[in-house]
Amino acid sequence: MPMSLKTAVATYPHTQGLKDGRVTIPGLQLEHVEVSPITGAFRRMCRSLEFDVCEMAITTYLTARAFGKPFTALPVFVMRQFHHAPIVYNLKAGVASPKDLEGKRVGVRAYTVTTGVWARGILATEYGVDLSRITWVVNDEEHVQEYQKAYPPNVVYQAGANFGQMLASGELAAAIGAGKVDSPDVRPLIANAAEAEASWYLRRGIYPINHTVVVKDSLMEADTTLAPRLFRAFKDAKELFMAQLAAGGELSPDARTLADRRRIVGDDPLPNGVGLNRAALEAVIRFAHDQKILPRLVKPEEIFAAGTLDLE
Repeated sequence: MPMSLKTAVATYPHTQGLKDGRVTIPGLQLEHVEVSPITGAFRRMCRSLEFDVCEMAITTYLTARAFGKPFTALPVFVMRQFHHAPIVYNLKAGVASPKDLEGKRVGVRAYTVTTGVWARGILATEYGVDLSRITWVVNDEEHVQEYQKAYPPNVVYQAGANFGQMLASGELAAAIGAGKVDSPDVRPLIANAAEAEASWYLRRGIYPINHTVVVKDSLMEADTTLAPRLFRAFKDAKELFMAQLAAGGELSPDARTLADRRRIVGDDPLPNGVGLNRAALEAVIRFAHDQKILPRLVKPEEIFAAGTLDLE
């Protein structure tokens, strides 16, 4: 009888094959639990190990690993995007350039949220912003609850704060990932974000990773073939999607976004494996360390399951 794995992974064009049964894994049966939005699964996995296999934001995973959570990632990256566009500011806040955020209050949903880590890293490395001189206002709990006791001194927790209202009123000078704000005074901080993203990739070779996939350590310890078999299943599901792209025809909005991104990153908009993603992995690890999320720098090879490091 196949072993059943309780699995929480969003339905993307490149995971559809796993979800609908076109991709199978000999000896395994995936019991898909639908969690919408999928971010809700991250907290459940970090706090109660509810799933055997779970999609997870890369910086949530790095934080969880720093606190000894008993799961390990596969080098499978099911969601990725650039992070210049989510930073917005109030025109009346005295902000003429990103550097002017220093000394001001900036909102972000949670300090360890992946978009926030990438965006802060961009502000620091591309625009010379001293992140320690900004007060970061967060309005939600961290998925890894233990981290809240380790906040840097310039992080303030205001549970449930309405960032849209705070931005519009000027209580916040800026925010990351605030969503649509109904105010003519709130504008993107980085003009022509799409051009800035393309330029950043061409200069630095960094294609940001948002989500990976984690597996319980106890299961991988009991079966050393589990991690590579799961990796290959995700690869097979992605190849179905890549074949769809190659065939042309009508695409869903999510698929079209990935297809269009090939203009920046090349033919494969979803590269997996450590080797093909070293620049992005080293960058997000460095950003997390610089931002006082990781206590030490780690190598990409340290954070992925044995038997998967050489797979692509």
